[in-house]
Amino acid sequence: MIVRERYISQIRPFYESDLIKVITGIRRCGKSVVLEQIKSELTAQGKDIIYLNFEDRHISSQITNDIELIEYIEKQIVSEKKVYVFLDEVQMVKDWNLACRSLRLRNISLFITGSNSKLLSREFTKELSGRYVSFTIRPFVYKEIVEYAQELGRTVSINDYLIYGGFPKRIEFKGEDEMLRYLNDLDETIVLNDIINRYNIRKKEIFTKLVNYVLISNARIFSSNSVHNYLKSQKTDCSVNTVMKYLDYLEEAYVIRKVEQYSTKAKKQLEFYTKLYDEDVAFNSIRQPNNRFDISHNLENVVYNELIYMGYQLKVYNMNNKEIDFLAVKNGHEYLVQVAYSVVEESTYKREFAPFNELDNSRKKILITNDENDYSTSTVQHIRLKDFLMMKDLSS
Repeated sequence: MIVRERYISQIRPFYESDLIKVITGIRRCGKSVVLEQIKSELTAQGKDIIYLNFEDRHISSQITNDIELIEYIEKQIVSEKKVYVFLDEVQMVKDWNLACRSLRLRNISLFITGSNSKLLSREFTKELSGRYVSFTIRPFVYKEIVEYAQELGRTVSINDYLIYGGFPKRIEFKGEDEMLRYLNDLDETIVLNDIINRYNIRKKEIFTKLVNYVLISNARIFSSNSVHNYLKSQKTDCSVNTVMKYLDYLEEAYVIRKVEQYSTKAKKQLEFYTKLYDEDVAFNSIRQPNNRFDISHNLENVVYNELIYMGYQLKVYNMNNKEIDFLAVKNGHEYLVQVAYSVVEESTYKREFAPFNELDNSRKKILITNDENDYSTSTVQHIRLKDFLMMKDLSS
C-alpha cells in the first residue's frame, strides 16, 4: 500500500503531544492503513507501541468498555517510557471517550480512529475541549490511484476514476463484476446497515429513498424543502425535520459533504441552500441503470474532492443568481473555479464563461474541463482535467 504522506505529514508534528490524535473518515477510506504507517514509523524509532483493532473479534470480545480498556493498557505498560497507543475503530468500545480522557493523563501518546464523526460529538468535545486534534482521511484522489495502481502493476484511466471513484480496495479487483460487488456491499454496509442501526431508523423505506435520491444527484443545489418535495412526489410521507435529520446522519457518516453558497448580493452565506457532493463518486455510479453514468456531475464531484485534498476551503459562488462552482481559498489566495465536462459547443462555452465576464480580475479565474483544446482567454485560465488531477496546488 502506498504511503499517504499527505495525511501523515499533518499528523507527524503531534506524535509526541499529549493531545489525542483523532483520525476519522468514511469506512474503507484507508484510516487503518494510515494508522499502521504511523505505527511502523514509530516502531522503527524504537518506540513502545500498544495497538488494538476493535474490528478484530478477539479484541472486541475481551475489551467491551472503558474500564476493561484502561486495565488492559495499564497491564501492557512495563516501563516508565512514553507509550504510543493506537486504538483502531475505538467507537465500538462502550464509553471509549471516558477511557481516552483517563489515558491521556498518563505518559501516553494516544491515536484513535473511527468511521463516524460522532467521534467528535458534543459530549466528546465538551469533555476533551482543547485536548485533541482531528484529521479526516478520504478515499484516494487520482494521484494516489495512479501510484497505487503502479504498485499493483496496473493502470487506472481518468474515465475509470470518474465512474468508480477512489476507494482503495476497489483498485485491487481485476474484474469489473468483482469490483462492483465490493462497491455495492460497501455501500450497503455504510449507507444502510451502519446508519440505520446506529440511529435506530424505523422508516427504512423512506430513508433508503432519500439516500438514493441524494447520492444520484450529487453536485447539485439542495435544500431540505427540495428533498422533502421530491419524497412527497414519490407518495412518501416525511416531514422537513426528518429530511434534515437524515441528511445530517449521512454527513456524520461522511457519505455526503455540504458546500454552502456565498451570495455576493447579500454578502453573506445563504443558509438554506447548499450543494451536496458524494464522498466518493462510486455512490452515484452504482445507482445508475444500464451503465448510463453521470460523468458530467461526477467530474465536478471529483474536482471538489481534489480541491479539498489540496487544502482549499470551498464555497459555491453566487452572483446575481449566476453560479460559479467554487470559490476556493487557501493561504489568503482566492480562486474562482468553474467546472464543465466540455465547452466545445458554443452554447456551453457561453454559459460557462458568462459568470466570469461580469467579475473583475481581483481573483484568479479557472475553468476545468475534459477538453484537449486550450480555451484560455486573457482573463480565464483553462486547465485540462488530466493536468489538474496531477497538480499539487492551483498555483502550480
